[in-house]
Amino acid sequence: MRERRKKKKKFQENNTDQSATHHGDDATNDNQLDLNAPRVDTSASTGKKRPRKDDAVTTLSPSSDANPRAAEPLTTKKVGRTLYVLIPSDLSSKQAKKFRKDARREIRHSSRISYNEIDYDDIEFVTQQDMPSILQPSKKKRKKDFPSIKELLKQKHQTEAIQKEESKLQEKLNAVPEAIRAKYVALDCEMVGIGTDGKKSALARVSIVDWNLAVLLDTFVQVPMRVTDFRTHVSGVEPKHIKNNNGAMPVNECRDKVAKLLKGKILVGHALTNDFKALMTSHPKEMIRDTAKYRPFQRYGNGKWRARKLRDLVKENLKGKENFQAGEHDSVQDAMASMELFQVVYSQWEKEIENKSR
Repeated sequence: MRERRKKKKKFQENNTDQSATHHGDDATNDNQLDLNAPRVDTSASTGKKRPRKDDAVTTLSPSSDANPRAAEPLTTKKVGRTLYVLIPSDLSSKQAKKFRKDARREIRHSSRISYNEIDYDDIEFVTQQDMPSILQPSKKKRKKDFPSIKELLKQKHQTEAIQKEESKLQEKLNAVPEAIRAKYVALDCEMVGIGTDGKKSALARVSIVDWNLAVLLDTFVQVPMRVTDFRTHVSGVEPKHIKNNNGAMPVNECRDKVAKLLKGKILVGHALTNDFKALMTSHPKEMIRDTAKYRPFQRYGNGKWRARKLRDLVKENLKGKENFQAGEHDSVQDAMASMELFQVVYSQWEKEIENKSR
């Protein structure tokens, strides 16, 4: 296309020179042209405008005659290898087609834009509505790297409220005589699966703590039969834990030791029925404080009261225990959590039992 334009321009210039020489003034000597004389426009006979030097720069709008934006530059955005060009929204289909053609030519030949790596297929024409995220800067707020004063004050008030509640509870617990505290112990057991399907439970670990959360007993237990499911992701028990050479206690010895520690004690725990089955033992009903059966800790559904998970009760009633049971269970931690839950409602629970006995 450019070669044809050059040839046409050269041909028209030659014709113009010849016409000026033949019809020039007789005063001109040696057949030389008067450089100050006006140039003759031969394009009038053909009905077409002769190209000028200004026409070498491609306009960026569809039509300079019909559109006043003819001199406006292209609005572009380069993302990776793709060049996005904003196309005006008030153009007709014919004008839009011409706009795209002129814009491609401008991108190819413009010296003010460096798009050497742009391929023909890498140019995309979009409207303001189609690509607002590309053509307009994002108005998202930057994330703060530091907390605001409002957040700091909120955290401070929360911490103060927690400390206030804990101090009140501690005062109540300190008022409990030492002789009464000595009556309470908390128990928790971890089990593994036995049998062909691994659904039957066998004792693998026993932990007992006192009122002050001191550990009275924590031992792994030998399993006298083949373990088909260690339930490690829940129980935390691994094969090495229940071997004799690693200090695992025989089942009968463990049961005797647990019976001695529980004798005459008020037993605290969560879902103690499962622990009693694994230990093959029992305890007087009036001396059991099972947090799974305590009515304020239960939920009502389908016409009856149901037990809730220990993890949920701890997160709701104990401050600073948000990560409790985040992974594998620990029988010592579970026994401590059961005792702490009981201490929160100690006065209310014991009063209810006393009123029932009356």
